[in-house]
Amino acid sequence: MDDFVRKKLTDWNFCNWIERFEEEGIDRESLECLGDKEIDDLFPKLGPRAKFKKRLKLLKGEQSTTYQETEDFSSHDQPSTSDTSDKGKRKSDLQDECSKWQTSARKRQCTLVPGSYAEDIKLSGMRDIMKCVYKRLDFQDNTKLQAFLKNKISDLETEEREMVGVFGRSGAGKSSLINAVIGEKDLLPNGNISACTTVMIKVEATPNLKYEAEIEFITKEEWKDEMWPLYNIVRDNEDQEEEDGKNDHEINEKRSALYGEECKNISFENLLDNKCFREIPEFLRGKPKFLKSETAKELSAQIVKYTRRDPEDGQYEGVKQWYWPLVKCVTVKVPRNPFLQHVTLVDLPGNGDFDKSRDEMWKGLVRRCSTVWIVTEINRAATEKESWEILESASSFMGNGGECQQIHFICTKSDHFEESDNHSSAAAINALILKRNMQAKKQVRNNFNKNTKIKKHFNEECFKVFTVSSTEFWKEKHLEPHDTEIPELREFLQNLNDCHSETLNYVSRAHGILSLIQGARSTDVAENKRALNSYIQQKISCELEKVKESMEETYSAFEKCLTEGVEKSKTLCEAKLKKFLYPNKSKRYGFYGTLKSTVEKLGTHKQKTGKQINLNMKLSSFLTDSINEEFRKTFPNGGKHGPFNGVISIFSLDTEKLIQQYNDVELQLTFLNTEEEKIKAKLNKIIRERKKDMYNSLMETIEKTMQEGYKKAAKFKGEKMLQNMRDTLQKHLFVSKNVMFEDAKKLMLQRLNGLKEEILNTLDNTLKEAVDLSLKTDDYSIPDFSKELELVKQYYKELKGSQDE
Repeated sequence: MDDFVRKKLTDWNFCNWIERFEEEGIDRESLECLGDKEIDDLFPKLGPRAKFKKRLKLLKGEQSTTYQETEDFSSHDQPSTSDTSDKGKRKSDLQDECSKWQTSARKRQCTLVPGSYAEDIKLSGMRDIMKCVYKRLDFQDNTKLQAFLKNKISDLETEEREMVGVFGRSGAGKSSLINAVIGEKDLLPNGNISACTTVMIKVEATPNLKYEAEIEFITKEEWKDEMWPLYNIVRDNEDQEEEDGKNDHEINEKRSALYGEECKNISFENLLDNKCFREIPEFLRGKPKFLKSETAKELSAQIVKYTRRDPEDGQYEGVKQWYWPLVKCVTVKVPRNPFLQHVTLVDLPGNGDFDKSRDEMWKGLVRRCSTVWIVTEINRAATEKESWEILESASSFMGNGGECQQIHFICTKSDHFEESDNHSSAAAINALILKRNMQAKKQVRNNFNKNTKIKKHFNEECFKVFTVSSTEFWKEKHLEPHDTEIPELREFLQNLNDCHSETLNYVSRAHGILSLIQGARSTDVAENKRALNSYIQQKISCELEKVKESMEETYSAFEKCLTEGVEKSKTLCEAKLKKFLYPNKSKRYGFYGTLKSTVEKLGTHKQKTGKQINLNMKLSSFLTDSINEEFRKTFPNGGKHGPFNGVISIFSLDTEKLIQQYNDVELQLTFLNTEEEKIKAKLNKIIRERKKDMYNSLMETIEKTMQEGYKKAAKFKGEKMLQNMRDTLQKHLFVSKNVMFEDAKKLMLQRLNGLKEEILNTLDNTLKEAVDLSLKTDDYSIPDFSKELELVKQYYKELKGSQDE
């Protein structure tokens, strides 16, 4: 058995079969020669056998096309959709050029598996074909139909990525987990280097052959704003001095890390001196910095100073400057990684950040996560407060205010067990570990079920618990299958990729466009076109009425919920504010500094422990609580039905049935079918974004109205400063409450009504235009693209068959 086979089995989540393959002497050559009978002998169970056959099929498909072939395939002089330099080309020249692309595409036939790099090669071929179609259309007179077709071709690119957010305190094993799951042991720095809580790290795949990193910095103005308190603090009493001292330490740590010993006493005026930024001139220019390396280990060494605090580690003694204080986000790109093809893993620190721009990016990324991983050590999983506080504070951004469908609570270091003695056998220790892991899972689930804050946004079906060991995963042999569940997490990522086929979407829509082109060349179906046009126009009106009715019912339901929420807010908001302003004895120490920071940052404050205070969220909680259940039902993040009780999903022109009745107009109906699916996908994306805006508008309205009170409170100084801040906030809330909550309700309903109009107009206008151009327009001058249609149709069937399999 060679390293190639061992690595493939690891990548495919078949670690437990490595020993079996080793016994059978299966090397790279024999792996590629395995037939169904041999695979049946190796995998007696149907489930693993089917998955292995799928992965082996993918491997053979990839190897039938080399990387050099891909380079050759894309190195043709490809036309740009915006390029007009070939306008004068003879028609025959364009046809010859397209003929070459068709021949190249046919030569590179290979098995298609969704999520594979063989699929990427096919996608590249499809793009070449459609660019050729565009150029030949551009050569013709610009009729209304041709302009419509060219616009559709230009709009074919629809790449999206699933985002998986990874949370956890420093030292919980996030970096080791990510490295193990994607199969890159040396990618993200870990070990005894303490993580910088302000740096977000995105991990993605790249089609290139080198490891890459993109470092995005904060602005020069933001850096000066962060340093300003260190140079301009005027203290009025000892309590303030002690509390500000804690903030000084955080700011001073950033200054020392960046400027080092030589510049530790740098003046405020010289903070942006060029000599301090010789290695990162990009920061001063407001540009990102790009790094490239041949190996993951080399890139890891390069990004340490941008992602980690100054570590107490001998190997970094020569580093004089650490740039993490200036970094907003680092994007690490891994060459052709199968687990990241359509997925981005995001290492997200804590619950936001002191800096406004980083905090806004944090919120934006959390709202985009379709899955969240909460990482904690198994011995602390049930009791550690920080993990649950992160989940609680972020739940509204992830759930109704985001698009998260699943929460995975991941207990790391599952192979550690300290209670056994040295005389225990391996089997006994393994049994104790298994028992401990099962108990941890049960305790974590119980904690989730008891947490009312989280369960406002997520039900039990969304929550799963995993026990993992990165150390155990990298071993060649495992004692038991339960030693680590990293293979299960890998399978989850693979499924995300498989269900997110960019190629299938592209080919499906290209198939529709080419069908419309060929249909427009028909000359003998005018009567059927007229009959169909009348029927479909009526069908559109009927289906739109169903959509309108469902959305109006939703509007009424939200209006009722919000009315109740407004009344409750007016009655109880002052008590909610008073409870914050006058904490119990255990929380009074240092409260002066907490309140000061909260008003200075317009209602938010991140404590030294990492826990975030959000006064605006507290004041808007009665409004959000009033709609949470209805909102989750109307705008589910997962499930089969979709938003507005599934009314968008079931919207249909019945084109598949019509094809059976009007088979001579099949090409036009095929286009309408793909156009309908495209519009519904577009609307679901619009709804997903608009629903975030609607939900978050409640808190944003409160924040906007309270700003004046925060700013007034922030101006007080002197001995009565604390009481003056309290009085100012209470008075401002008393004066504003009758209007503020009504305004929040009004804004959300306005946005809901705006969404209704946008959905109805998009369906009506887009479909009617597509129907008119399909069934009322003929253009015999359009070139013949029957060969392109045949090839795309073949690709589409192959992709569809692979996905169904």
